[in-house]
Amino acid sequence: MSPSPSHITSLSASQRAERDDERPRVSVCIPLYQKVDYVGRTIDSVLAQSFTDFELVVVDNGSTDGSGAVVDRYDDPRIRVVRHADTLPMIENFNATVAATRAPLVKVLNADDMIEPHALARQVAVMDAEPGVAVVSSRHHLVNDRDEVVARDRTLRTPDLVGRRDRAAVVRRVVRHGGNPLGVPGNMLFRRSAFDAIGGFPTDDSFVLDVALAIRLTTVGDFYGLPETLSRFRLAVGSEGASDRRRNIRAQRAFVRGLRSEHADVVSRVDVVRGWARWPLTYLRHQVIMSASSDPDSRVHRVTARLLRSGGDRRHDRATRTES
Repeated sequence: MSPSPSHITSLSASQRAERDDERPRVSVCIPLYQKVDYVGRTIDSVLAQSFTDFELVVVDNGSTDGSGAVVDRYDDPRIRVVRHADTLPMIENFNATVAATRAPLVKVLNADDMIEPHALARQVAVMDAEPGVAVVSSRHHLVNDRDEVVARDRTLRTPDLVGRRDRAAVVRRVVRHGGNPLGVPGNMLFRRSAFDAIGGFPTDDSFVLDVALAIRLTTVGDFYGLPETLSRFRLAVGSEGASDRRRNIRAQRAFVRGLRSEHADVVSRVDVVRGWARWPLTYLRHQVIMSASSDPDSRVHRVTARLLRSGGDRRHDRATRTES
């Protein structure tokens, strides 16, 4: 784990410079809890990166299913493992995971998701070229338990989210969309300095954790959307029950309502009206995606996967582009 601030200040200038030189460029951190069937594939995707100047920090949040044993099988000097004796609440654990990193650029990767081999290389290049950018995101595929692609190239589907964008553009698009058009945690790479400046993950609700973080980061820097698919988001079997779906839908609507008041200086009445008009489609899309989080051999999975592949998303994207 990184030394405490009091320890750092006791070092000489040359020692501090040497310590900084030893830091990796990127920290990929995995908050791990009960993902024994997936975490090995997640780690493998990080170790396969074409960009190699990174550390991989795995924070085991008191797993009891053998996940820790999977991590222990890896013998790579870039991997550091932090273990919690007690299981922390999810958001607290995510913040603790980022706190354990040492690099100026950070990616938080769910323990059942994966990143493509050139993900770090492409996103670090953006951060190097755009010092005013706080967070860069990309598109992702949805995959099932067998790593089969269920839906391709999700998020960042409108021109106003591609390239460098300010807070106003990002907030207005989220309000119009009604969900998360920005990307899941594995899509994003952010500056640790920006994360610290906003006080960490800015919500107590895990369902909107990713979009809430991206928007809060745009208050201290810009957003950059890469129109490339650089990660894979897992639709794990049994990841959400009916009661969770209802709660998450309520959380999503409450979050968007909060954006309208918190960012009233940039959100227009037209944005709000279009968001409400699209809400039935947003609701339906959420139901279909969550129904696909089922056994790949089940009829439910086959039907919902077919719906996601059939072009419904493409029709949705055309409608979204029309309103831009």
